[in-house]
Amino acid sequence: MRAVVCREWADYGSLPLDTVPSPPMRPLGVRIATHAAGVSFATTLIVSGNHQTKPPFPFTPGTEVAGTVVECAPGVTRVKPGDRICAAPEWGGHAEEVVALEHNVFPIPASLPFATAVQFPLSYGTAYGALVWRAHIRPGEMLLVFGASGAVGLAAVEVGKALGAKVIACVGTAAKAGAAREHGADHVLVGAPETLREEIKDITKGRGVDVVFDPVGGSAFDLAMRVAGPLARLIVIGFASGQRPMVPANILLVKNLDVIGFYFGRYIWDGVVPRLDCDRQVAEAFAELFRWYEVGLLKPTSSLRFPLAQYREAMESVVQRKGIGKVVLEMPRS
Repeated sequence: MRAVVCREWADYGSLPLDTVPSPPMRPLGVRIATHAAGVSFATTLIVSGNHQTKPPFPFTPGTEVAGTVVECAPGVTRVKPGDRICAAPEWGGHAEEVVALEHNVFPIPASLPFATAVQFPLSYGTAYGALVWRAHIRPGEMLLVFGASGAVGLAAVEVGKALGAKVIACVGTAAKAGAAREHGADHVLVGAPETLREEIKDITKGRGVDVVFDPVGGSAFDLAMRVAGPLARLIVIGFASGQRPMVPANILLVKNLDVIGFYFGRYIWDGVVPRLDCDRQVAEAFAELFRWYEVGLLKPTSSLRFPLAQYREAMESVVQRKGIGKVVLEMPRS
């Protein structure tokens, strides 16, 4: 099979596309013929050794796939050969075949295309887990989403709306504002975070927002602290800006704020620390997300799709923030 291979910590663009043996089966594993794979900024951190997940060499990067089951290990009951699925393997996704563990494999509706399904395992899983399990968002609350034109940001906009929140979406350019509106945002703000404080105050009539979804960090987190209302919950998803913020404890005290970290991998992967015992909770979340998709509440977007041979161009489009929604690799069989 063809696969992107990492043999030492390196820049993703320097990794070769090689012909390698199919991955070995694992206990409770599911072998997947990959049709589509997600491309994410986190992958650049993993292959360069700057992420908490450090796979053994050599490995194939990629943690989001969709495709068809071709083989199941003894004891697997969730899926069977021939099933259409999406999955979140710990690594191995940027290849024509991958083995994922059963608890990270999810049957998808017949109406869901593979290139669309690949957005569910991490982008929608992260948005749902952050807003439902950690923020406990309630109908009518005001949700502020940073990075709202990216895959996880757009997912948070849609999940927030499905849960009954009022959504303020922040994007970097006017060209990306339309996507946030099309996905349900009630208000769309364009510009660097440090320029948006007064607009958010006007929208919230000075009260502030109830929940913040922040995959950006840096100045976005600084703004979140300033525009958070009393008893607000700030969900820290990541640091796409490259800047890890410091938390001003005086603002936490005065506003009675909660700053909550959320790493979806803690629920599904064992690569860093043993995962939480939440397999049923995770499966139920995806069942709900797929129901929402089928009734039209979720409309996953992938503005850029590349064949596997153009994996370098795909990642460069992620790093340069050229895409709207998920950037997708499509395998030759697709």
